[in-house]
Formats: sequence, structure tokens, C-alpha cells
Amino acid sequence: MSDTFQNGGTNSTTQTYTASVTVNPSSSNTLTNTKSGQLLFTPPAANTVYIYGNLTNAGIISYIPSTVGSGNTFYLGSGSSNTLNNTGSITYNQSNTTSESSVYLQYGTINNSSSGSITLESAGASTISAPYVVNLTNEGNIRVLDTSGSGMTSNWGNGSGTFNNTGSFSVDDSAGSSGSTTNLNFKQIANSGSVSFSVPAASTIITQVGSGGFANTGNWSITSKGNGAGNIQIQGGSSSYTNNGTINVTDANLIIANALTGSGGTVNLTNNANLTLQGTNTGSGQTFNFSSANNTLNVSNGATFKGIIRGFSQGDQLDLNVTGTATYNKTTGILTITGSSNTYTYDVGKGYTGTFSDSTGGVVTYKGTTPCYLSGSMIRTPDGEKAVEDISVGDTLMSWDNAANSDVTKSVVWVGSKSVVANPSLPIDLAGYPVRILKNALADGIPYQDLLVTAEHCMFLDGKFVPTRMLVNGRSIFYDTSMVRFDVFHIETEEHAVLTANGARSESFLNTENHGLSRRNGKIVSINAHRIPTWDDASAPLDVSREFVEPLFHKIESRAGIGECTTQSHQPILTNDPDLHLLTDTGTVIYQARKGDDRVMFMVPTGVRQVRIVSNSGRPSDVIGPFVDDRRELGVLVGGITLFESNETRNIRSHLDNVDLAGWNNIEDGQMRWTTGNAVLPLGERQPNSVAILALQIRAAGPYIVTTPRPQDKMLLTA
Repeated sequence: MSDTFQNGGTNSTTQTYTASVTVNPSSSNTLTNTKSGQLLFTPPAANTVYIYGNLTNAGIISYIPSTVGSGNTFYLGSGSSNTLNNTGSITYNQSNTTSESSVYLQYGTINNSSSGSITLESAGASTISAPYVVNLTNEGNIRVLDTSGSGMTSNWGNGSGTFNNTGSFSVDDSAGSSGSTTNLNFKQIANSGSVSFSVPAASTIITQVGSGGFANTGNWSITSKGNGAGNIQIQGGSSSYTNNGTINVTDANLIIANALTGSGGTVNLTNNANLTLQGTNTGSGQTFNFSSANNTLNVSNGATFKGIIRGFSQGDQLDLNVTGTATYNKTTGILTITGSSNTYTYDVGKGYTGTFSDSTGGVVTYKGTTPCYLSGSMIRTPDGEKAVEDISVGDTLMSWDNAANSDVTKSVVWVGSKSVVANPSLPIDLAGYPVRILKNALADGIPYQDLLVTAEHCMFLDGKFVPTRMLVNGRSIFYDTSMVRFDVFHIETEEHAVLTANGARSESFLNTENHGLSRRNGKIVSINAHRIPTWDDASAPLDVSREFVEPLFHKIESRAGIGECTTQSHQPILTNDPDLHLLTDTGTVIYQARKGDDRVMFMVPTGVRQVRIVSNSGRPSDVIGPFVDDRRELGVLVGGITLFESNETRNIRSHLDNVDLAGWNNIEDGQMRWTTGNAVLPLGERQPNSVAILALQIRAAGPYIVTTPRPQDKMLLTA
């Protein structure tokens, strides 16, 4: 078909082309399409359109094949010497093609203004690329879309210039049936707008930078339909990458090759995301938010990691590559990993009530339960009470404002539920049984009927929140072991709230550990979608200190004594006898030979190079009371260890130097360590044919719970 613009020129009218055509055939000429101009291409399938040379577009350029069939081809520009200036609309749409189509923006410079729109849509293993572009400036909207079929290829940049995005740039192949390939290749990338990639599993997305580096102050998002095999990276250059904006990783594996630093940056890991951070001192000025569970943050050099972590929950992994004993301070929100020679601290947020652990490979995990109500709990609203299972997003609830000493209203922004199956093999406070708070347990008419909540659900007492498990007295508040299977319900309000359930004040859902393990009931209303709250955001402070909780416990317990409460669980019988002995690898039991002051002596036969220190064990929360927030299993507290053999005296420090030694709790003050009741102790090389004396310094022991009381144990209780 003939072309009106053989030597470039200006178009201010509507030009329609119904077959293959070459427009402006000279690479040195410029075609200008004014605001009133329209270049409309409607050839049948399997045809090609060329618009060579420079292009200035303020109007409409549209390529939509008129028939269904094989892919068409669209060439714009002639090479790196050409420029595209777009303030109008450029569209290619062949979403119904039966085989791949091709679109090439063959320009060295692309300027897409704030009013400019470039939309390129195809299907089935298409290629949509700008391979020659040196400098790409986008203030408007550039959208690449592949709607079906096998993976698309989309390559942008030749590695020598700058990608400066203040608008919206997106590549969407989420409907593809197999992996796609997308490359951004620029010397420098600066984004203050929105860049997003949405791809099928096993895709490749390489963002390659050079000496100009990577800087994001906007939104940079990567979503994969399954985080299987693939290669998604931000790489290149020698300096740190800067993130003062937001990076979103959803169901995808992303590797960031250099340190990620900045000020006020946010990185969101959602729904099976896997993020690997390489480089040293990475994470400075960054907050890493976990949501929707089963996410992994892998920090290659965890010893120098500087980031803040929020929303970490059961099912997530934090691979710091730092081994040691994990201890968590719920008041400060600091997770400490104590290694054999170094101690590392990480800000994971306040208020976790479960347990953090660090595996031999340096992978931190968390195990805990989510606070919630059981069905039948009646929640107070401005119009009366409503069963928790009937509450919906958008409902209004009554909340107690502690500072104002009055009721206020709060809107529900999320409701969720999940089924719970108790595990009787675990300690009762970890087994998953619900806690039943009997009628009148807290005060007259509070609650006005029995209230069932999970063990970590916090009650509001004397101006503070206290986990219900710390109030269990076995009479008026107890674990209901008759309920093995049940549903629980969460209510999240626009701000954390003190709700009233069955007349008793307790907490709404505080999303410190995210919604990931619960079903959503209805839609979620996003108030601040990627900010994970902490206990600093709570409507009242959390207090698990013994000084605060123990008086409350005894006050509630005394009410049970004057009421009609039947004892649901009996006080345990205790002993201070640790029943301390050693066990060899062959199963031989070694009993103590003698005891002097705080030292216990054992005769160790020849050839024994490792023993286990075996004793009774107990948790402070069991043997002292649930008002003690220490659920470690404690055997004996071991200080110095000395081995006397032949003429040699040797101090053994493996229990203080090896943080991963099995059967030991965290090291205390660098000088002592509690066993768990069955702790491995390597003895090192032994003298041949020699019996040794092993001396253990026992700094503390007991009390312990005994299952079958002995006469001396009963005497201890009555002493």
C-alpha cells in the first residue's frame, strides 16, 4: 500500500492503512503526527507495518489487525540514531493472535511525556522490545501486555544510558503458560514512579545497571505466578543500591546483588516471596514487611544486616546465615542471636508471644499462636451485641478508650477465621486448646457468661493487656481440653481496639504477625496496606512482667476460691531433687560419686569421650506459675566443668563455646548455661586406660514437677 509520507512530514488528519505498509522509509527523516492526527493500521493477520526514522507523536497511532491469525510485526524507528517523542497515544493490540507477534521500538532515545501513552498488547510467545534505546524517559504510561500462550520476550536498553521513570512502566505476562524473559539494561536506573513486572513461574527478569547504579524512590514491584525455578535479579555496578521508596515482591524469587540501603525504604514480601540480599551492611534504612505467610528473607551476610523486620510469622523464614541461640525480648522487639564468639541483634518488632529458634544453618523461624475468639463470643456494638462469627468488614464496634476513659467506635477492616486442631503431645499452653474464662471470673458479671479465647488472646486488665495463658488458675480460668477441634475468629479494626466480649474487655486483632495463616471472611479494606503494626500501635500497652501479672493472677484466683468454681486442674507436686546423672553413648548410666558445695563429681570410665547430662526439668511458667513469662525447659544451671584424669586437669568449655550444642538453653553472662534436662557434653581426647573424675558446677536446680510423688516430695510441700 502506498504511503503519503515518503519523506517524513506532518499529519493532522486521519490516515487509514489496511495492508502492509512502510511509512517514512528514510531513517533520517522525521514524521510528526499532530494532536488532531490519526495513523490507523488495520491490515489482516501476518502483515508488517514499518514507521522508520524519527517520530514525534501528539495524536493517535493505532495498529489493530483486522483478522485473527498469525502474529503481525510492527517496527517503529530505524536504530539508535532515532528519537521518539510521544505526548499522544501509541497502541498495538493483537491479543487474539494464534502465534507470536513482534513489536520493536527501534529508537536510541524515547521520551514519553506525562500525557503520553504507549500500550503494546499481544499473545503467545511474542516479542515486544526496545533493544537499541540508550536513554528512556517516561513520565506517562508505558504498558506491555501478553494475554496468553507461552512466555513473552521484552528487552529494553543497550546498557549505555539512563532509564528515568516518573510515570508508570509495566510488563505483564501473568497470563502466560510458561516462563517469560524481561531485561532492563541501563547504565543507570532512577525510578520515582511505578515499575512493575508480573510474570508466570520460571521466568527471567534481569534488571542490569552499570556505574550509574539503581535508585528507587517510587514503587518497584515483582509478582510471579508461582516462585518456582527462575532468574529474577537486580544486578550490576559496584555501589550499593538505594531504596527510599517501596519494593514489592509477591510469590517470586528475587536476588538483589549489591547492598540495599537508603532512608525510609520499604520492602514488602507477600505470599511465598523469597528475597536474597547480597552485599555487606545491607538493609540500612529499610523495613522488611512479611505478609500472607511462607516468605523467606535470605541475607547472605546476616552478621552485618541493618534492616528492620515486621510481620514475621509462623511459616516465614529469616535466613541470616548466623548460627547461635535465639532469644527474644518482647518489650524491646529485639531478637538476639548469640554465637560462639559474637552476638548479633535484629529488630523484629514488639509483642511476639511465641518462640523464635535458629537452626544450625542460621535459619530463624517462629512458632506461635494467633490471638482470637471462639464462635459464640458476643461483641459489643453501638446497636447491641453481635456474635463474632457474624461480624463483617465495615461493621462498627464499641471500643474502650483508656486515655479518655470512655467508649468510642471503631470500624472493622478485616475479619478472618481458621480451624484449629489441638495437639495433646505438647505442653498444655502450646497444645492449642482454648482457654475458658468462667462467668464472673474477673469480676461480678465479667464475663457475664463463659468466654472462650485462644491462649495468647490478651485481656484488658488495670489499663494493660495480658495474655490469657498467664491468668490460667485451673479453676475459674482453665484450658478446655474437651475441645480438640474448633474454629477461631479474628477481628481487625482500623486502629487497634479494646473490645468487649461477653462483658469482658480484651483486644482486637493486632496484625503484628500478619493475616497469613487465616481465611479471609469477606473483603479486606486497606487502611495502610504495607505497614505492619507493632505493639507500639496497640490501644494499650502489653505487660507480661511478673511484677504486674502476679498480683492480677492471685486476685482472680482468690475470686475462684469464694465462688462455685470446680477445680479443673490440680496444683502440681514439686521436688527440688534434680535426679542428676550422666548417660554415655552406649546407654550406661553414671551416678554421682560425691558432692561438695556446688560441685557434683562423677567417675567416667575409660574411653568415654562424650556424655549426656541428664536430670529432671521444668518450665518456670509451670513450676512457679503461669504469671512467669518463661517457658524454657530448664534442667540444671551449669557453670564451670573440670575433668581430672591421670596427672592432667582440664577445663571443659564446650557448653559455653558451642552455641549449637544439643540440649542446652542460651548462655547466661558468658559463664553458665541451663540444660534442657538432656544435654550433650563432649569430653575431648581421653588418656588411654584411665578413669576420669568429671566435676560439674551446679549453680541452680529445680524445682521440678513430679508425676508420681515420693514421700520426700510430699514433705517438701508441707515444709
